[in-house]
Amino acid sequence: MDNSISLNKFISDTGYCSRREADNLIREGRVMLNDQVAVLGNRFSPGDVVEVDGSLITPDNKGKRVYLALNKPAGITSTTEENVKGNIISFVGYPKRIFPIGRLDKDSEGLIFLTNDGDIINKILRAGNSHEKEYIVRLNKAADPHFAQRMSNGLPIMGTTTLPCKVIMINRQTFRIILTQGLNRQIRRMCEYLGYSVTGLQRVRIMNISLGNLPLGKWRNLSDAEVNMLKEAVSHSTGTAEKKEKKKQSGRHEQGKTTSNRSGTPHHPKTDRNKPAYKKDNPGFKEKHGSKEKSEFKDKPKFKDRAGYKKQTESKDKPGFKDKPFSKDKPGFKEKRGSGDRSQGSGKVKKSTGRKNFRSR
Repeated sequence: MDNSISLNKFISDTGYCSRREADNLIREGRVMLNDQVAVLGNRFSPGDVVEVDGSLITPDNKGKRVYLALNKPAGITSTTEENVKGNIISFVGYPKRIFPIGRLDKDSEGLIFLTNDGDIINKILRAGNSHEKEYIVRLNKAADPHFAQRMSNGLPIMGTTTLPCKVIMINRQTFRIILTQGLNRQIRRMCEYLGYSVTGLQRVRIMNISLGNLPLGKWRNLSDAEVNMLKEAVSHSTGTAEKKEKKKQSGRHEQGKTTSNRSGTPHHPKTDRNKPAYKKDNPGFKEKHGSKEKSEFKDKPKFKDRAGYKKQTESKDKPGFKDKPFSKDKPGFKEKRGSGDRSQGSGKVKKSTGRKNFRSR
């Protein structure tokens, strides 16, 4: 029985980082597997040695799971890169290595989770889970009567149309919105599309966990009940990226099999090696186009050797250009021009009397 797991899952399970961040570490060449630079797709088996930036990563690093809720102030960036000024990890200053679940814009404030449980992060971040997130938004001016309806119906941003959402006006300049999407700066872009700008944005709820009275800039540990609620909410997220990748790879190796389209009609893959290379090799080609095979280019006779060529050129010899008589020597020429000979410059020229000579005057 194969007891191996994907390398990114192993790193995530130790609590070092999320799977997504583990993939980034592998891409950057910062992960070593048995003294070899790891690559995406590597698997971890019991007894393997894994290092990240020279530090040994073992299952013992897993330790106790940590789940925090932070009321993030504006100006703090949701990144684990500690060299970034105002990063959320340095701001919290937790003694164990933790990382945020999802993101919250730098200019926004409110609820965000941090943990060292890579598995739950992977499940929460799945787009298919459609987890609710609730925000309170303040606009730069009073909204028109159709604002809430247009926002809730969905708007075209970033090359797509946002999913329907719930919008409740608190007053003419402030509203509450519940999303099941997480596009980059989604609320701000939606408001900009309608001609408004956001002057304040606060996230007050993620799934069933609310911000409550947690002061701005402070964090707290989630209760056991909240953690269980969180795990229950993502329990249906059983599929993993690893399984999806295996499915893709198995699909690439099944090119020889007959597959079916959405309508259920079977079709063959494009790369059919049994398909004849030329139409003339297909059975029944001669039946459609006649039993007489088309001659190849090399077998075609030259133009002068073709049948009928001599009939056109040799049946009646055409005189060449030199053999043609001049016009004056042709029979009937004098009949057309008259019987009298035209003088060739030796005859007298008759003077014109129709015009007077004005110089003589």
